[in-house]
Amino acid sequence: MRIIDSGNRRAIARLLDRSARADRAFDRQVHSIVDRVRTGGDRALFAFARRFDGARPPLEVPPSEIRRIAARTDPEVRRALAVAARQIARVAARQIPKSWNLAVSPGVSVEQRVEPIARVGCYVPGGRFPLPSSLLMTAVPARIAGVRDIVVVCPRVEPAVMAAALEAGASRVFRIGGAHAVASLAYGTETVPRVDKIVGPGNRWVAAAKAIVAGDCAIDFYAGPTEIVIVAGSGRAGWIAADLVAQAEHDPDARAVFITWNRPLAHRVAEAVARHARGRDLVERSLAGNGAILMAKGARDAMALANRLAPEHLVVDREALVRPPIVAGAVFVGPFTAQAAGDYAIGSNHVLPTSGAARFRGGLSAADFVRVMSVQRLTRRGLARLAPTIVPLARAEGLRAHAESIEIRLEDAPRRRTRNRRR
Repeated sequence: MRIIDSGNRRAIARLLDRSARADRAFDRQVHSIVDRVRTGGDRALFAFARRFDGARPPLEVPPSEIRRIAARTDPEVRRALAVAARQIARVAARQIPKSWNLAVSPGVSVEQRVEPIARVGCYVPGGRFPLPSSLLMTAVPARIAGVRDIVVVCPRVEPAVMAAALEAGASRVFRIGGAHAVASLAYGTETVPRVDKIVGPGNRWVAAAKAIVAGDCAIDFYAGPTEIVIVAGSGRAGWIAADLVAQAEHDPDARAVFITWNRPLAHRVAEAVARHARGRDLVERSLAGNGAILMAKGARDAMALANRLAPEHLVVDREALVRPPIVAGAVFVGPFTAQAAGDYAIGSNHVLPTSGAARFRGGLSAADFVRVMSVQRLTRRGLARLAPTIVPLARAEGLRAHAESIEIRLEDAPRRRTRNRRR
């Protein structure tokens, strides 16, 4: 891995630059797929499923087949899925916003009501390896939030994925993937039901399709290549290198960055990375193109650099570094808190913002599967109290009818009369 001093502004700027390279031909392809599924329904979906997934109708995996395929899962994997699901569920249960009712002033009350989304679509990647953990990370929080209908799409119907679908409580499973799967969830077809929100990671076809349908169907966020930033001034070089290599094996575009103010450690990590990555073509390509070791002036400078990167995963070697501001999708503290543990078993979600999106949001949570709305109530007395605020502001904005809608109520509404009781 190349070692870059923090004073090398040009190299740092290149590392920070994650702007998507324009590929108009690719964009046209994705738009075409989405549009054809939106307008053509099943006919277009079936054609793309045959072409890209090698799947023929029926595309839905019936419950009996899900159970049959899941039964082939190694018992050790089944137990691991059950434990992971319980951990995710425990954390998700604490993430749901609370309902409340507040008396703002006499005759004025505001209630916060929290209700689950009716139907969500969970995208499960089916690339080089099946990813049952991604199904758990999307479907379990949805179930805990109270979502009634959880639709899963995955182009590879593997035993571990089907076992995860059972463990997570998925309602329906379809053997499709790619941009056509996203479009079918967003707009619905005769076979695939339309959902209210699409969540889950995927390749660039999936990410581009999610961005296209976002105006018509809610999505979690646009997901680019995965990334890790490790900040440490001490520690075992082999452990640090192992985390960098683990992230690099996801994708040739994955980003793995180590930031330190300890130059001898930087060189030891670089040597350890070279040993770990040797012979792994994908990892070597990823680290050569997107890996780096940054030499900071000190711990404060290192964290400032990490915040500028706004990484998906931030690993720090000590508690003292976890001080505001922290800009990351998820933070892992201490030498034993391996980032890979968060991918499977800690209970926090591994569906996280990438490409700098951690500047404005965190990872997927149960809160993403509910609608938070306000319910307001006024009595006549409450409206009368607010009128001196509402009417002048409405008239100042030139909204005369707004003001009149308040005044007419106060003029026409009968006042409550108090009766004098004889003693």
